[in-house]
Amino acid sequence: MPDETQPPVESASDLPGILDPPTTLGGILKKLGPGLIIAGAIVGSGELIATTLVGAKAGFVLMWLIILGCLVKVFVQIEFGKYAIINGKTTLDGMNEVPGPRFGGPKHARVNWVNWFWLIFIIVALVQVGGIIGGVGQAVSIQLPLTGSGQAVNAFHDEQIQATLAGNADTVDAEAPTSNDPVFWALIITIPSIVILVAGRYRLIQNISTALVALFTLVTIGNLILLQSIPDWRVSAEELLSGMTFRIPPGKGLETALFAFGIIGVGATELIQYPYWCIEKGYARWTGPREESDAWKQRAEGWIRVLKWDAWCSMIVYTFATIAFYLLGAAILHRADLKPEGPNLVRTLGEMYVPVFGGWAQGVFLFGAFAVLYSTFFVATASHARTLADAVRVFGLSKGGERSYVFWTRVFCVVLPLMFLGSFAFISQSPEILVLAGGFMGALMLPLLGVTALYGRYRRGDARLTPGPIWDIFLWVSVVGLFIAGGWALYIKIIEPLFAG
Repeated sequence: MPDETQPPVESASDLPGILDPPTTLGGILKKLGPGLIIAGAIVGSGELIATTLVGAKAGFVLMWLIILGCLVKVFVQIEFGKYAIINGKTTLDGMNEVPGPRFGGPKHARVNWVNWFWLIFIIVALVQVGGIIGGVGQAVSIQLPLTGSGQAVNAFHDEQIQATLAGNADTVDAEAPTSNDPVFWALIITIPSIVILVAGRYRLIQNISTALVALFTLVTIGNLILLQSIPDWRVSAEELLSGMTFRIPPGKGLETALFAFGIIGVGATELIQYPYWCIEKGYARWTGPREESDAWKQRAEGWIRVLKWDAWCSMIVYTFATIAFYLLGAAILHRADLKPEGPNLVRTLGEMYVPVFGGWAQGVFLFGAFAVLYSTFFVATASHARTLADAVRVFGLSKGGERSYVFWTRVFCVVLPLMFLGSFAFISQSPEILVLAGGFMGALMLPLLGVTALYGRYRRGDARLTPGPIWDIFLWVSVVGLFIAGGWALYIKIIEPLFAG
């Protein structure tokens, strides 16, 4: 039975208790899953929107930072997952154990400074998902406008893009028509999603996200490969090498890249949410409560091995997707001086597929954009619901236990999609603004997650499971990278403007 203070894995009828870990490659692959769910959230916001935007603005020069953003955070991700397996506790519990001041509530429910900052961060992160459902609404409204104003918006922006490609952007009237079709479609999509999320369980979410992401990732990588057969658009070896020279572009290219760094790969949100899916998959329960026996040690080692396979396999998936989106943004949008933003975001992104697919490009891309953006919206909602349901317990608003966790998870599966929809409808109908705002707060959160990972490694780990020095070196490099990203974001957006003023 699960600890009454922790969220459940699934009902006891769905998962066995203690289970020996698989020892063969085939057995390990069958137990993967949490990383694929996280990849479903990553590809939509970080890769399709933020990474492509960086490529469009900076060209090839920042490819090194994009790749680094995918690789460097995996070591922290695995440490978070190991904490859940070894201690049977959630991410918020781990963050709450970090030394420092504690505030609020009765003594038993006081929450430390890391979790209070997380509470601020999560508010902006929730707004970010509003940009995702807004992107879904844009994708569908381009293909299926509901009103005459929607048709007018489509015609205007199609004309504007063609004029930009022809070098005649100034000839297009700057006064663009407006339409609420994206909001209407976002609403139409949100309502049935709520029903699926409330009724759905782990396997449904895993299967949907995996299928959608895999399909469009293959299409995008294929598009990039076929692009090399078109002389005007192919990516040269010199351009690839220029992206790996650790240079910083002029203007605001680095600023955009740093915000993207907070999103691409496993961003702050995914680092926090990953252990919840590991718990729900069963890794912690199958290991069993921590004890001094050799049997527990062997189970823990085995399930940590599965965890590492899960994290690294998902990293391969989203890294290939990231590189493909970035190169397409640099090769096509940057060269054509097209900026994916505002109501033109999805339509502009679709231009990356025109050289290869021609007249089929819009249909191919819109289907793919819907697939990955909806997958992100779906997975992000399910993940945020689980994290916030746990936060209700950690902040002392409930006594915890399985029934409370399930109840609050379902409540948030209803409330959160409506909040996402509201942020797109009433805060900003420019998805990239909402997504990059979440990336900025994510970058600020990264150093705190690095501190949490180090505290878990050296103060909440098990001496029998201590990794080797090579692992620790990479973990420290990972944490330093998180501090650099967070510190630079803090400097650019807060410290520098204060001194400049």
